Amino acid sequence: MLKVTKFGGSSMADAGQYQKVRDILMADKERRVVVVSAAGKRNSQDHKITDLLYLCHAHTQYGVACDPVFEMITSRYLEIRDTLGITLDLETDFAELKKRLDAKEVSQDEMASRGEYYSARLMAAYLGFEFIDASEWVFFNIDGTVDTEKSYAALASKAKGKKVVTPGFYGVMPDGSIRTFSRGGSDITGSLAAAALDADVYENWTDVSGILMADPRIVENPHPISEITYEELREMAYAGANVLHEGAIFPVRKKNIPLNIRNTNAPQDPGTMIRKSFETDVDPNRIITGIAGKKDYSIITIFKRGLTNQVGILRRILSVLEKHGVSVEFLPNGMDNVSLAIPTAKLAPHLYAILAEIQQEINPDNITVHDQIAIVTAVGHQMKFRPGVSGKIFAALGQAGINIRMINQGPDELNIFFGVENKDFAEAIRVLYNSFIK
Repeated sequence: MLKVTKFGGSSMADAGQYQKVRDILMADKERRVVVVSAAGKRNSQDHKITDLLYLCHAHTQYGVACDPVFEMITSRYLEIRDTLGITLDLETDFAELKKRLDAKEVSQDEMASRGEYYSARLMAAYLGFEFIDASEWVFFNIDGTVDTEKSYAALASKAKGKKVVTPGFYGVMPDGSIRTFSRGGSDITGSLAAAALDADVYENWTDVSGILMADPRIVENPHPISEITYEELREMAYAGANVLHEGAIFPVRKKNIPLNIRNTNAPQDPGTMIRKSFETDVDPNRIITGIAGKKDYSIITIFKRGLTNQVGILRRILSVLEKHGVSVEFLPNGMDNVSLAIPTAKLAPHLYAILAEIQQEINPDNITVHDQIAIVTAVGHQMKFRPGVSGKIFAALGQAGINIRMINQGPDELNIFFGVENKDFAEAIRVLYNSFIK
C-alpha cells in the first residue's frame, strides 16, 4: 500500500508543527510520499510566507527595498531549522536569491514558489527522505495546463521505491521558467502525485478534522461529514464551501483514488473520506450531505410569451453574455421566462450593455433585474430517494419568514439551490441545517 500525504501551511508553520508531521509519517510506514506547502500563520497576527514573498517581489519591482520583509521570510525558516537541529545550509541559497531579486532576475511565480521549496528542503532533511524538486516532475504545457503524461512518468521514475518530499504549488514551463498554480495549488500537486504513483489513498492534512456540513461561522458546531462522494464535494465547492482547491479533485477522481482530509493537530480523528461511491451510507436517515452558499448575485429574469417554443432563443441570450465575457452560474427557467444568476461583481460593468443587446436580440416582453441575492445550495445524493424535500425546504423557510426568490434542482437530483435576499443568507442556512440535520 502507498499513501501520498500533503501537509498545508498550518502544518508547516513552525518547528512544533514539523514535529507533528514527523510523528504522523512515522506512525504509518505506508506514508512514503510527502507534499508540503509554504509556512502558514503561527497565530492570527502572523503572516503567511507566500504573502510575504509576493510582497517582497512587488517592492523590488517598484524600486522599494524589501530587506525587512526578506528578513522575516529567511528568519522563519532558519528558526525552524535551528530549533529542530537540522543540518542544512540555507544561508547560501537565501543570499543567491536576494542577489537575483535585487537584479530583478526573479519572476513573481518563482519568488512565490520559494516558500514551498524551502519547506520541502527542510522537511526532507528532517525526515531523512529524498528531496525531489517540483520543477523535476510537474511539467506545464505552453497554455498553462499540466502535461500529466510527462509529469506522471517523471515522478513514477524518480520516486520509485523511495521515501520522498516534494514542494507543492509550482512546476516548470517548457522554457524552463517556474510557474505556479493559483493560490491553494499545493492541493493540486498532492493530487497529481497520488495519481502519478497510483496511490491507494491521498491524505490531505490541514487544520480541521475534515469537511463540515455547514460553515461554522454561521452554524454553531456543525456536524463533520465522515463520507462524501466526489460529485457531492464538487457541488459543495462550486456552491461556495471552503473545501479543496477544485483542481485537486480531478486527478484522483479520474483514477478513483480515495481522498482523506485529516487534521494535523488531531491525527486520531478519522476526518472526511471522499470516494467515487460508497457501498453503504453512514447514516441512511441523513438526507442532506452538506449546505453551502454565496452572497451578492444579480438575477436577470427575461419574460417572453412562448419562450421555450422558440428554437435557439436561449443560445441567443447566452451569446450576448459570452460577448461580454460574463458567465451564468445558475439558469432556472419556466414556460415563458428564464432567469440568469450571475455574480454581481462580474455583471455590473456590463449590465446596461447586456440588457440593451438582449432587448435587441429577442425583443422580450419584459426584463427585470434583482440585486442583493444569495444562492444557498443543499447537496446530497440521497435526496433523489426522498419525496417532499423541496416542500420541506419551502415550509421551513416560510415559517422563518424568509422569502424564496428562486428555486431549482439539478437534473441528477444531487442538489437543490434557491435564492434569498442577502440579508436572509445566514438565517436561511441555519434554518435549513436545523430542519434536516438531527
